[in-house]
Amino acid sequence: MPRDAGEGINRREAVAGLSASASVAMPVASAARPNAADIQNVASTVLWYAQPAASWVEALPVGNGRISAMVHGGTDHEYVQLNEDTFWAGGPYDPANPDALAALPEVRRLVFAGRFAEAQALVGEKLMARPIRQMPYGTIGTLVIDRAGAPAATAPAPAPKGLTSEVTPAEPSTPVTGYRRELDLDSAVASTRWTVGGIAYRREVIASPSDQVIAIRLTAGQGRTIDVDLSLTTPVKQSQVIAGRSDGEIVLSGRNEAAHEIAGALRYEARVRAVATGGQVRHDDGRLSVRGASELVVLVAMATSYRRFDDVSGDPTAITCGQIDAATQRGYHRIAQDTMAAHRELYRRVSIDLGCGPGADQPTDHRIRNGEAGADPSLAALYFNYARYMLTACSRPGSQPANLQGVWNDTTNPPWGGKYTININTEMNYWPAEPTNLAECVEPLIAMVRDLAVTGTRTARVMYGARGWVCHHNTDLWRATAPIDGPAFGMWPTGGAWLCTHLWDHYDYGRDAAYLASVYPLIRDAALFFVDTLQQDPGTGFLVTNPSMSPENNHGHGSSICAGPTMDMAILRDLFDQAVKAAAILGTDAELARQFLVTRERLAPYKIGEQGQLQEWQADWDAGANDLHHRHVSHLYGVYPSQQIGSITTPALADAARRSLDIRGDEATGWATAWRIALWARLGNGNRAHHILRFLIGPKRTYPNMFDAHPPFQIDGNFGGAAAIVEMLVSSTHDEITLLPALPDAWPSGTVTGLRARGGYTVSLSWSGGKLVAATITPTHTGTAKIRLEGAVRTFQVKARQSIRVTGASLKAR
Repeated sequence: MPRDAGEGINRREAVAGLSASASVAMPVASAARPNAADIQNVASTVLWYAQPAASWVEALPVGNGRISAMVHGGTDHEYVQLNEDTFWAGGPYDPANPDALAALPEVRRLVFAGRFAEAQALVGEKLMARPIRQMPYGTIGTLVIDRAGAPAATAPAPAPKGLTSEVTPAEPSTPVTGYRRELDLDSAVASTRWTVGGIAYRREVIASPSDQVIAIRLTAGQGRTIDVDLSLTTPVKQSQVIAGRSDGEIVLSGRNEAAHEIAGALRYEARVRAVATGGQVRHDDGRLSVRGASELVVLVAMATSYRRFDDVSGDPTAITCGQIDAATQRGYHRIAQDTMAAHRELYRRVSIDLGCGPGADQPTDHRIRNGEAGADPSLAALYFNYARYMLTACSRPGSQPANLQGVWNDTTNPPWGGKYTININTEMNYWPAEPTNLAECVEPLIAMVRDLAVTGTRTARVMYGARGWVCHHNTDLWRATAPIDGPAFGMWPTGGAWLCTHLWDHYDYGRDAAYLASVYPLIRDAALFFVDTLQQDPGTGFLVTNPSMSPENNHGHGSSICAGPTMDMAILRDLFDQAVKAAAILGTDAELARQFLVTRERLAPYKIGEQGQLQEWQADWDAGANDLHHRHVSHLYGVYPSQQIGSITTPALADAARRSLDIRGDEATGWATAWRIALWARLGNGNRAHHILRFLIGPKRTYPNMFDAHPPFQIDGNFGGAAAIVEMLVSSTHDEITLLPALPDAWPSGTVTGLRARGGYTVSLSWSGGKLVAATITPTHTGTAKIRLEGAVRTFQVKARQSIRVTGASLKAR
């Protein structure tokens, strides 16, 4: 990989020049002819395009975890759409429904009596949150950079509700040559380069995690000047643009909007400063006019008054003033250097090489159009690298967790509110974090679970009369935990339990006992809720959840409401098991741990139905369910992300899971497609997994900017796809690492470095001809490591931080 932001530009231009189909030719006469390694490096680390973005899902994302921008790359008119991760509608509120507790016994009676439609109606009347909707995530607005004298233009199209067709951007007012728009994943720089009248122009956009600003740098070649106008637009109603503290500053400020009868409680501010080298900057009726500058740096700071889910007393003016003043003093070059260093400290921990095929030298949108053909393995590597880049850009210590769209959103009411949907989507966002060596990125999720344990304790007491805490299928900035949307979607009490498995995973990959002690109360109290609320099924004697549902599926008996769906039982097995293990490691709560263990043993077991499938419900309703090809495969949680079902440990259940996957089909929404890939990889079928991966990274499920197309955009498909690629190469349980468990024929040779495995291991490996060449495994502790390859298992004695190297031959030797 290039070692600095500018290194490799000539080679990249040469690679771009090889693309005969690019709509704008790149000047390559002075560049060295690229070799295969150069092409492959660009193909797996750079998104690039030969034209500006014509819609939001063609723009390129930057972010520092808390603030973000979408860069469109226009020449006459540039649009930099802005987000801040606490800019949600509404304010602190408590949605727990006081009518729920009295109605709960009757709901349970109706469910056990098989009167599901009546139960669902009563749930809708008495058990749903008040209000029944949560708050949406919103955009702050857009920074517009207009070339002085350019004809007026309309803003680019917003994110579409469905897939986009190919569009042609409006022609600039002056002929442009040498256009290139790119996002370098290794340097975290979004740049645009073009030439007009022989003069080269360049624009760079970065998001600084240390300085907490979006920084934009504009330059012009051959002594020409920068002449632009800067303005801010917003769809937020209670907003205004005012002059800042100098002629070089404008400020967008206001209040967030109300939603679902919850008043807006946040003040917000976006502060823009223009710092010109030479020339003049002046304020003109809410705009900044820059004339005659040899270089222009634009700094953007954003903040709200949010401090915690129950505290909105922050001062966004003080925050943005402090941030933008400090960034101005440091200057663009230091900001850029520190931004790159901070990004690379995370990003460069892992590298991947899956080979390079035809079309790797094409612009990214062209490659995506051909992605389903599967002939370009470097496109899968780019998809993997892009997911890791985006996770570092939307989830860092101190930020909010990645929501349904990460941190990028261009409306005040995005699809599904842009919330945290915790019946799969939020969890999927974090599937790649631990195995791809981005453990720090999980910290915002852990912080959110700490908040939910507070709000969820009240929900558990008020609505269930139970100890512990509960969260249903969605939450938001205000950490609402009651069931929302409607009984067919929201009456699912296991969201908090699933999130707790991520707390355990963070320990299992790092083995930090101090961290485990800090989160054990959250795990313990989540388990206590189910000790108090599980019900004995009168027909079987097993303990089940009631009421609940299998997300978000209708079982075909006039209702989604049921008792003991397979997913609930699987999640609770993990929750109780992890609570017991944590108590033992920490030497605490021995009696309570025994109670958890007894409760776990009484949970309803897995069942295999008449079709040979793994049953989704306690009764064999699968064949009669409303949608045989439903996007959710919730009952297969035990295969992935859990490890309860495996081809070696539980072969009959694994076969039943395969049958369920065959019935559901390979193609689904974006995130659901990613889950199917991971499931087939966990079941050891690399070719089936790769077949579905081709669909995921093709034009039906990937937008031109490589955002996942649910449709519309949801970021979980990107993250789930990356996690699935890991599962094809390295899989791990608490005591065993499997190398190349599902390597597809399409990747006969390759390398991957820096992956993490459970137990505190770092794993790097290479393969050729579909066979392992060598693997290097580095533990964080002294002990034993079990390594599996093609059915052979060997145990090695390892010492902390001392690597062991194994080969295919050494693993198979007995």
